Parts: sequence; C-alpha cells; structure tokens
Amino acid sequence: MTRSIAALLAFFLLIAPVAAQQPVNITADQFTVDEKTKQAVFTGNVVVVHPSVTVHANKVEAIYGAGGASDIESFVATGAVTLDTPDQKATGERAVFNPGDQLLRLTGNVKVTNPSGTVDSSELVVNLATNVSTFTSNGNDRVTGVFTSQ
Repeated sequence: MTRSIAALLAFFLLIAPVAAQQPVNITADQFTVDEKTKQAVFTGNVVVVHPSVTVHANKVEAIYGAGGASDIESFVATGAVTLDTPDQKATGERAVFNPGDQLLRLTGNVKVTNPSGTVDSSELVVNLATNVSTFTSNGNDRVTGVFTSQ
C-alpha cells in the first residue's frame, strides 16, 4: 500500500521543477494571487488534474518564494480533500506538503482505499524521500484497516 500512496501523492511533486513540465489543469470558482504575501489561492470547487492524480478540494493555497511559482515553500489543500489515481483514493480534511522536508500530511478523517483494502486514521504522513507512510490516530480512535486477498 505504501507504493500506491506514494504514487497517489505524486501530485505534490508536480510543484518541483522537474515535474513542472507536466501539464496541470486547475479549475476553481476563484483564483487570487497576492504578490506581496507570495500567495496563490484557488477557492471554490477546486479541481487539479495532473497526469498521475486528480485533487479535489474547497481551497488550494501555495506559498512561494523569491523564485516565483517554481519556488514553492508550502502547498495546502483544505476542505473535503480527495486525491484520486486510477488505483487508489485518499480523502481527508487537509493536505499539506512542504518541499523542504519532503513530508506530506493528510489529516482529518483520513481514508485510503485501493483494491487491496482500506485504512482509516486521523493522520497520514508520507515521507516522499524515504517512501515511508505512517498512519496515526488522535488518541480517541485507533487506526483501522480492512484488507482483502487477491
């Protein structure tokens, strides 16, 4: 399941310069760029389509550095976040990716589903540098998984 999660979350790699050559289509009800705060914000029914994954969220915000759009410091998707690939679907309330530490955090009623099963947790942290995925609970609920043999 870890390899599938990494593939699912490849969307977040699209903001790296190497992947910037891939076409990315973004639609939203509104798009705002604030040069002073170096923020780009898509709001309302946001759909981001990348060749390897489609992201749905209520809001997608990118904070960028001096290098402009290719110098992303953080990327946040909030509100009914869904990440879809042909093989897997992950849902949560918030997804945060910071290129500096190569960690992606999906939080808030996380559910990851693929043909081999389903995992529910409070948080999923994917280390894209090591390809290690860690599901955790918030203390009130436990991480649960249901797996099927193929």
